[in-house]
Amino acid sequence: MTMENNNRTDNRITQETDGHICLIGLNRADKRNAFDSHMIAQLSEALTRYEDDDNLRCALIFTHGDHFTAGLDLVELQDKLNDGVFEFDDNQIDPWGISGKLRTKPVVVAVKGTCFTVAIELMLNSDVVIASDNCNFAQMEVQRGIMPFGGATVRFVAAAGWQKAMPYLLTGKAFDAQTADRLNLVSEVVANGSEYERALTLAQEICQAAPLGVRGALSSAQDASRNGAATALANIHSYLPPLFHSEDAKEGVMAMVERREAEFKGR
Repeated sequence: MTMENNNRTDNRITQETDGHICLIGLNRADKRNAFDSHMIAQLSEALTRYEDDDNLRCALIFTHGDHFTAGLDLVELQDKLNDGVFEFDDNQIDPWGISGKLRTKPVVVAVKGTCFTVAIELMLNSDVVIASDNCNFAQMEVQRGIMPFGGATVRFVAAAGWQKAMPYLLTGKAFDAQTADRLNLVSEVVANGSEYERALTLAQEICQAAPLGVRGALSSAQDASRNGAATALANIHSYLPPLFHSEDAKEGVMAMVERREAEFKGR
């Protein structure tokens, strides 16, 4: 296991690698991991490094401390919201998937404790979410004089449906992990303390699958989410020629014939 060292004494984000997994930790526990401008930038940097590293096949975002995040540090951000702190260019990954470069590799998230505002939106922009049964969620921007702007107005509604989502978006009221599960905001709810290990297991399973196939499946699903089912269905066959001619496809067939686990190389 290796850790990324970006020569900062106040690292709000940690980054380690474990085999093909990129482990990204929210590391501002004394502030319940509230996102200030530095933490936002560092999370984007970590996800961009993950995206650009061909050896890495899955990212796992987790928390240092007892809480995933209390949301935005509005005191620090108040004078910076108009300065592009949430704007990312074509070479950067936006953790919330609003601008910047489109992520092509999967992200798993393990959440526990407080999960407010941008926490939910970070979950909604990920691919697998494992939640501790002690989670406390709230999309409470309307209680702070603003509105959700990290994707919840689109993705929360898409996941839960209009009538289920709007009571939470329009009031900011809190809800628990079981409710989040019913609203389709999480993949699984597990016992408190086991969320990281469960998320790590799923990340390892993703890494064992064929990387090119995983990226193709993710890209097609993203296409449907962004552009609609008809467009995504029309584009499906465009993924097939490079996949069918890949070394991994040959390895997949040989592993099936030889009744062994496949060893995919991503090429």
